[in-house]
Amino acid sequence: MKIRPLNDRILVVREDEQNKTKGGIIIPDTAKEKPRKGKVIAVGPGKLDEKGKRIPLDVKAGDKILFAKYAGTEIKIDGVEHLFMKEDDILGIIK
Repeated sequence: MKIRPLNDRILVVREDEQNKTKGGIIIPDTAKEKPRKGKVIAVGPGKLDEKGKRIPLDVKAGDKILFAKYAGTEIKIDGVEHLFMKEDDILGIIK
């Protein structure tokens, strides 16, 4: 299934977190927090300003990002969990 985000929305897939601590302790799924890092899959064309001009987004498909803890709306696409979020929910781009 192909999805194209609208306006300033972004489609992100979360990165998997480590299952072990540095000391070798295995963390069960119930104790894990959801990761706040992800990879941008698709971006919208940008939002409109008050004059109707399109403002392009700073992120592009393929960027790795850090986002707010409760950002976005979770959806499943082809059995994989994705997030739809606005550009404002992104804290930074990971280089």
